[in-house]
Amino acid sequence: MAQTPVRFTLNGRETGLFVEEAANLLDVLRRGAGDISPKYGCGQGTCGACTVLIDGAPHLGCLTLAATVEGREVRTTGGMADGPGLTALQTAFMEGFAAQCGFCTPGMLMAAKALLDRNPQPTRDEVIEAISGNLCRCTGYEPIVDAILAASGQRGAA
Repeated sequence: MAQTPVRFTLNGRETGLFVEEAANLLDVLRRGAGDISPKYGCGQGTCGACTVLIDGAPHLGCLTLAATVEGREVRTTGGMADGPGLTALQTAFMEGFAAQCGFCTPGMLMAAKALLDRNPQPTRDEVIEAISGNLCRCTGYEPIVDAILAASGQRGAA
């Protein structure tokens, strides 16, 4: 298989890798770049566990060709915190028990981060819409929605 060089910024760090033409971003991040924070779930774009941010917008890593991130910024939960401390969003997930088994958590966090970056004070309905592409089998979604609202400073917002 032919390999293509791809240069991109991963969590603030310049990264260059050779990737197969048909390689998806999730595999390249996990196997090539060593960032195992995005999870492999369904591999079909229906669960959201592999959600990453590309230039600030959420994308499914399993459906994104790795070659398309050339020159772009990719963010994963592996690069959310600045130093040893958690972000307000991560803290809200922890304190609100929004991560039970934790499998959906990286995708939920990335979808929530994208929302809060573009809209720091979302409504409950906007939060629900933002995470609608992410499946969770454990929480019933309410703790996740509440955690995102708490991180925005709107604990208990309707």
